[in-house]
Order: sequence, then structure tokens, then C-alpha cells
Amino acid sequence: MSFGASFVSFLNAMMTFEEEKMQLACEDLHATEKLCESENASVIETIKNKIKKRTDSQRSELAVVERLQRQIIVADCQVYLAILSFVKQELSSYIKGGWILRKAWKMYNKCHSDISQLQEAYQKRCSGQQGVTAASPPSSSSSSSSSSSPSHSASSSSTPLPQRLSRVSGETLSRLMGSVSFGYGLFHLCISMMPPHLLKIVNLLGFPGDRHQGLSSLTYASESKDMKAPLATLALLWYHTVVQPFFAMDSTDTQTGLVEAKAILQRREAVYPSSSLFMFFRGRVQRLECQINSALTSFNNALELATDQREIQHVCLYEIGWCSMIELRFDDAYRAFDRLRTESRWAQCYYAYLTGVCQGATGDTEGATNTFKDIQKISKRKNNPIEHFSTRRAELLRRQSPTRERCTLAVIEVLYLWKALADSSTSKLQHMSQVLQDTEDAACAGLRQLLLGAIHKCQGNTKEAIRCFQLAARDEEGHLSNSYVQPYSCYELGCMLLDNPESSSKGKGLLLQAKEDYSGYDFENHLHVRIHSALASLKEAGPQ
Repeated sequence: MSFGASFVSFLNAMMTFEEEKMQLACEDLHATEKLCESENASVIETIKNKIKKRTDSQRSELAVVERLQRQIIVADCQVYLAILSFVKQELSSYIKGGWILRKAWKMYNKCHSDISQLQEAYQKRCSGQQGVTAASPPSSSSSSSSSSSPSHSASSSSTPLPQRLSRVSGETLSRLMGSVSFGYGLFHLCISMMPPHLLKIVNLLGFPGDRHQGLSSLTYASESKDMKAPLATLALLWYHTVVQPFFAMDSTDTQTGLVEAKAILQRREAVYPSSSLFMFFRGRVQRLECQINSALTSFNNALELATDQREIQHVCLYEIGWCSMIELRFDDAYRAFDRLRTESRWAQCYYAYLTGVCQGATGDTEGATNTFKDIQKISKRKNNPIEHFSTRRAELLRRQSPTRERCTLAVIEVLYLWKALADSSTSKLQHMSQVLQDTEDAACAGLRQLLLGAIHKCQGNTKEAIRCFQLAARDEEGHLSNSYVQPYSCYELGCMLLDNPESSSKGKGLLLQAKEDYSGYDFENHLHVRIHSALASLKEAGPQ
């Protein structure tokens, strides 16, 4: 009960990002952790004590299962606490979160070792009767645990579990493996998404972050009979439709993730026909497939289904605002973001900035000016990259007296930075291109070329895209006001050159240049994650 309540508290915090709810979630998770640890001893130690006391074997088996479940819950709580720490996007929070994850890793590894021993005993008992145990992870993982759990060859207990504990049912073992696989999968995904320079430090602490291993574990957990199976399904949908497209995992190729997400939704449609969350994820898939009108319908339907769920309403409103921006429906986008600005306490600067630029793009420049003025008053977290960008950009637009054209350019800029340009239709991209070509502000020359290059890339105009990225990379005049333009241009140019075997070495050099020659610019960590992913994919492809 305590774990269920604390998990709901964690979900509320993650859906709203409000400081009060995040603090409450931390307190609830700590309370659950303390409750479980108060009666939590080593599983092996418990078994030995049970043997010494010659207690009833059935009671002993139940005690072992309960202890394993408690340890898994403690590890889950630690993972959720680490996620809440990472959300703050500060160096100290990353370090704190990494340390918490180290503790979780040790517990997951220990639990997996114990469950694996029980599974092996169960398999030996059943091998003569059935040949294949139903408790093992599915054949897609080949071995009984290798794809859904961390390797434990170095950490497995040297003390074998008593043979009589093999009487624990296969169904119970399958549920336990599903339970540990959920947290373990989230664990690996969290680590794999950390900025590369911090990932090296985390790896030195003694555990790796394997994205593919994490996804495999979550897939197994989603198909298990554990109570967290629906949560594992939602985590997979979240990764495939939100995280992977944003961080450009797998060299910007999101098609595999979309196929996986569509298959999950199709399998679960009959089980959750009226779920606002599944309707939301259906909208995410449609948006990534550039079916923006269909996506808007799904998000609006999800909004209606979530009448008593304010947090889900907010994520739906956020997507409605973004889809409206992609379609250049600035009035609709303004209404969605303005409602978020007034109702949500998370990232108010960010929502106010999106409200202001959409308001200005409709032609209401006076209203946009007033909105930009308010941003300075509500700014709270100076170290948050999104808040820092929103505050600085709003002040720049306010000083320049926002015009409809400048605000439209600002909309195109956030569409690029949040990787939403690729979701736009050809006609909308052409309209954006015309707006940029008509902009004559010399201070925005480099930014204008970067955005034009991104639009040409979406349209498949490779030569024009490369030309624009080269011009943007050489821009020195606008470096102070648009510090991210040069490193992002080098990254974009490098990725395009990687596609051609004759220029791949030059492309790799540009990626390294973007990574090593620039620092202190907007969204530096985000770009480093993308560069790391591109270089990793290049390494997997072998020498060029």
C-alpha cells in the first residue's frame, strides 16, 4: 500500500514538475524505503536462519519471496528518487542522482542473483517433466535472465540456495523477475540518457548504462503478471514516443521506436479502450508520423477523458500547443500555452515564453510585450537551461520591440530546438522558409541560416542544407546573442556528411569539433547527448 501511494505521488510529480509535488514525492518514497528496510535483512542470511531454526519449509519460502519483494521495492524507490534528482538538471543533482542509482544497482543485482538461483532450482526440478520452465524470460531473450536483468556473473552469491526453496512456484518466480526487470530497465535507461561527460563518471562508480538492455528488461516486465506490468508498458511508450525522438537516439532514426509503440498500442487497445494515457500516446505516434490533425484529435479526446486528472490534462494541453505551433495555428497554440501558464506551477517561464511568441505571431505584439515583461518576475531557477533560455530570449525580444516576424522566427526556433520541424508538412515548411528569407535582422543572420538549413534538411534538399549550415557555422556576429548556433551547425553539418562514405571522416571531425571546441551555450548537454549517440552509431557501423 505504501509503495503504491508513493508511486502515485511520484507520477504526479513527474507529470507536473511542480516543486511542492516533487518534494512530497521524495518524502513519500523515503517513507516507503524506510518501512521496507526496517524489516529487510539479507535474503541468504534469512534462509540460513530459517534452516537453523528448522521452521516449516512453506513459511520459509514465503518469507524469502516477501524479502525479495521488499528489496525490489527499496531499489525501485531509489530509482524514482534519482529520476526526481535528474529532473532538476543541475550538476549537483546529477551527482546525487548517480550516487543513489549506485545503491539501487547493488540491490537490483543482488535480487536478480537470488531470483536466478531460485529459477535454476525450479528449472532442474521441472526439466524432467516439461523441459522448459514457464518462469524464465521469453525466448526472445534466449537465456533465462540475460536480456531482462543485469549480468551477475561477478556478483552472484557463492552460497547456493537450499534445494527445498525450489518449491517456490514458477508463477511467483516469473512475477518476481517481472518486478525486478521493471526497475532495472528504468535504471539502465536513466543512465544511458545522462550527459556523456557525466556518464563517464557514473561508469567509474561501477555500473554501465545499456539502453538496449534496459528496453529488453522493460519489455519482459510489460509482458509479466507483476502489478507493474502496465507501468512498464507506459515507460516503453514514453521512451519510444518522447525520449528517443527528442534526444535523436539511433542516429535520429525513430522509425523502429514508432513501430514498437504502434504494436504496443494495438495489443493494449482492447484492454484499455478509454484510457486517456493510451490516447495521449496514440497522439504522440500520430504526431511523429506527421499526422498532425489526427494527433490533435487524439490529444483533445485524451483531454476530455481526463476530466478529473489535472496532470494528464496539462500534458495534453502541452501537446495541443505544440501541434498547433507545427501547423502555424498561433491562436490555438496561444490559448493552450496561456492556460498552462496560469494553471501549472512547473516551468512557468517556459510556458510564458511560448505564450508570448505565439501571441506575437498572431499580431498581438503589445500583449506579447507585456507577457515578456512578466517572465522576469516569475523566473526562479537560474541554473535551469530551459528557464535560462526562456528568460534571456524574452528579454531580448522585449528590448527589440517584438514584431510579428520576430515572434514567428522565435516559434520556428523552438520548433527546431525541440526537434519538431520534422513533424511539419511540406506546405508549412515552405511558409516557414519564406518567413526566414524575409527576415533581414543582421543579428539573427546565423540563426536564420541554421533554421533554413534544418528546413532544407527536412525537405530533402541536401545541397542547400549543407550550404546553409556552413554559413551558420561561420557566423561570428551573432555569437553573443545566439551562442548555440555555431556548435549546433557543426553538429548538423557533421551528421549530413556522415551519410556519405566519401565525407564521413570529415563529418566525424565536425562532430568532435562541436563537442570539444564550444562550451557555455544554450542546451549544451542536449547537444552532447546527440553527438554521443551519433558517434556511438558510427562506431557500431564499423570503420568507414
